[in-house]
Amino acid sequence: MTSLEHASPATETPMIVMEHVDKWYGEFKALTDINLAVRAGEKIVLCGPSGSGKSTLIRCINHLEIYQKGAIRVEGITLGSDPGTIDAVRREVGMVFQNFNLFPHLTVLENCTLAPMRSLRMSKAKAEATARRLLDRVKILEQAEKYPAQLSGGQQQRVAIARALCMGPKVMLFDEPTSALDPEMVKEVLDTMVALAEEGMTMICVTHEMGFARQVADRVIFMASGEIVEEAPPEVFFSNPSHERTKKFLGEILHRH
Repeated sequence: MTSLEHASPATETPMIVMEHVDKWYGEFKALTDINLAVRAGEKIVLCGPSGSGKSTLIRCINHLEIYQKGAIRVEGITLGSDPGTIDAVRREVGMVFQNFNLFPHLTVLENCTLAPMRSLRMSKAKAEATARRLLDRVKILEQAEKYPAQLSGGQQQRVAIARALCMGPKVMLFDEPTSALDPEMVKEVLDTMVALAEEGMTMICVTHEMGFARQVADRVIFMASGEIVEEAPPEVFFSNPSHERTKKFLGEILHRH
């Protein structure tokens, strides 16, 4: 993986703002008083034990989960129940899931062109040109005419990244993008994400890949029981965490890896 010394610095413009966000599933409170501001160009890594609310937090940003209290703004747009605001935000926010979520009956190229043609009214020629450029960017252009089942897990996840980029998002959300992959395929996906970070993409990534967090993150955020427990630059987060829960988590996960 390459150095981030030449990456463009994050600007001070808040791209995403979450204010006092609460989320319930019935009686279970999944998020409690979440306050988070993400600047344009910033790379955030969310970590924490299973069930701590990490995935729920990022899914609230593009309204895949509906929060009950507080406010979320993306690029100044307040995310509410109005379908127009939801669509506007989703055009700005790309998401890559744990299990790829590619359409099995469509080729790689068709997976990448479907949303731009339908949602952005892009011509087929322009959508295909964009898709080929981005498939090349994630080093998988030669697989464009294949179907997902013909690809490895790492290749499928790189297609999923290219597909999200085809919409021209300003923010990319990653929900444990390597956790479903065999170990030998993890690096190719992380390398793709590092390259994206180096190009200045605003990113929020839920991951247990602490090497990636050390290399790429501007801030690492530790969550537990639906709350943000600690956040710090990686050099502070890993060397001198201030909360006992963070220390315990790091001890367990770094020992495993």
